[in-house]
Amino acid sequence: MTNFTSTEKSQRPWGFFIFGLVIGIILLGTFVFQTRDLFCGPNIVPPEEIDLSTFWETWNYLEENYMDAEEMDQRQMIYGAISGMVNSLGDPHTSFFDPQESLRFQEDLSGEIEGVGMEVGLRNGAITVIAPLKETPAARAGLRAGDQIIKIDQEATYNMSLDEAVRMIRGPRGTEVILTIWRPEDLEEKDFTLIRDKIQIPAVEWKLIDDNIAHLQIYHFHQGLSADFQKVAAAIIKSPAEGIIVDLRNNPGGYLDVAIDVAGWFLPMGQLVAIEEFASGERQEFYAYGNAKLAPYPTLILVNPGSASGSEILAGALRDNRNLRIVGEKSFGKGSVQQTFPLQDGSMVKITIAKWLTPDGHLIDGVGLEPDITVELDLDKYLELDEDTQLDKAVELLKDIIK
Repeated sequence: MTNFTSTEKSQRPWGFFIFGLVIGIILLGTFVFQTRDLFCGPNIVPPEEIDLSTFWETWNYLEENYMDAEEMDQRQMIYGAISGMVNSLGDPHTSFFDPQESLRFQEDLSGEIEGVGMEVGLRNGAITVIAPLKETPAARAGLRAGDQIIKIDQEATYNMSLDEAVRMIRGPRGTEVILTIWRPEDLEEKDFTLIRDKIQIPAVEWKLIDDNIAHLQIYHFHQGLSADFQKVAAAIIKSPAEGIIVDLRNNPGGYLDVAIDVAGWFLPMGQLVAIEEFASGERQEFYAYGNAKLAPYPTLILVNPGSASGSEILAGALRDNRNLRIVGEKSFGKGSVQQTFPLQDGSMVKITIAKWLTPDGHLIDGVGLEPDITVELDLDKYLELDEDTQLDKAVELLKDIIK
């Protein structure tokens, strides 16, 4: 299947309010993954033109001179060297995972993890909360989208990679982590103490608003969404709903195949969903293949800065193909493609290989989707009165369309 965060890739056969990963974190950024047949074995020979003499010279000096040489862990030294090589590219979405991290990464995509329940990403070089999940330690502590994490357990995050931050924030259920948060509007630092817990990542929920509006909230395009979405779609079709609000706020992405599957409920078979563009200029196109049973419904789309990757692809596909309006705030702008390459010892490297474009050819990465109707969330009203100003505006607009 193909996964997005922060958009990224794995193996595939064919290759708001309150949610989000890297799983970027969840603790997401959030990814698009695709399946490819890969081989990585023990007999790979490095190119002859690569001079590794300095590496081995340093290795030998360490073994011969390091004071605590008996405590040296050669495997960890190799992993550290690989991480340094990958990090030297300066791409926050190209990463190396040791076997334990690789396993954790796969668990993230299954929909259940242990952590504090939030998605984080890099914004202007800062580790930033993209979205807390509802009913998780992060949400209960009062963390908000846009919070900058400047310290983790008193260790500064300046120049820290996203994956390293994820590793430090994640941890076994019942353990404690202290996050030091900077909120530009408050002009002060604040410590938040969170107790890690098991985080069950929901896929989709819906409810009927004002008797005829289906509020369809898609939290993440993880493995369980396709089956859950089929049940939700059937319920909407049987309901009195006359219009649909597709709420993608704080949705960090997930598997590409799943996003295409969902698009197929809204688009006729054969319509273009997304374009993958490689450095060579070569393009690969992805098309809807579903039943389009939700296509007859008047529909609006909700996005915000926590909408990334797969959610941006879906929103862009619906706007470009059906001229559906997007309401809310500018999306995150995660439109690069990462492919995962499994390594022989259970570790894994995730490499940026391409960028995503909407069907009309609009670049997503670093740009995001501008809403047709901009509505900022009034946090005070939401926190004090449980009033969702963005959703209220979408309901108002959709009712005008239905009339």
